[in-house]
Amino acid sequence: MAGPDHGLDQTTTIKISTNATQYFIESYYAALNIRQEPLSSFYITPCAMSGGKSLPSISFNGEQIRNATVLQARFEDQIPAASYEVKCYDCHVVNPNYVAEGTEGWPAKTEKNMTILVAVSGCVKFGNIEEAKQRGFSETFLLVPNPVAAANKQRSKDVKEWLIQTQNFRIVV
Repeated sequence: MAGPDHGLDQTTTIKISTNATQYFIESYYAALNIRQEPLSSFYITPCAMSGGKSLPSISFNGEQIRNATVLQARFEDQIPAASYEVKCYDCHVVNPNYVAEGTEGWPAKTEKNMTILVAVSGCVKFGNIEEAKQRGFSETFLLVPNPVAAANKQRSKDVKEWLIQTQNFRIVV
């Protein structure tokens, strides 16, 4: 069964979103654990929506974070080293007809014309990993296609194919 207007059958859409989610989770949480790759590389370029709301929208334990650069500084300056362990995740295509900025006019059948909702839960230890108390976390992302990757026919390890537009992180008590 083809999804609305995007021409991809349901099996293909599920495969694309599942593969994108798995790769995103593996690389994002590795970056959080190792802290060698800048977090800002996982986010869309900051912009303002027509109503004045800024994107990306980042919520960290209920606090709105202005952008990925501020989040990066928070991790470097205020949050001790951490070990994140993803226990489970799920994903769903939210908008199968999304048109990323810079990709207008591309064929509707492209696999990059979708947004993906990702729900993650797991455990995290802050500070001395050997002695730290394990805490649960829940995190939700809305991933959008990276227009730079979509425009680049040759895949590059340095260019992320999917970027965070919206994120909500919570420590589970």
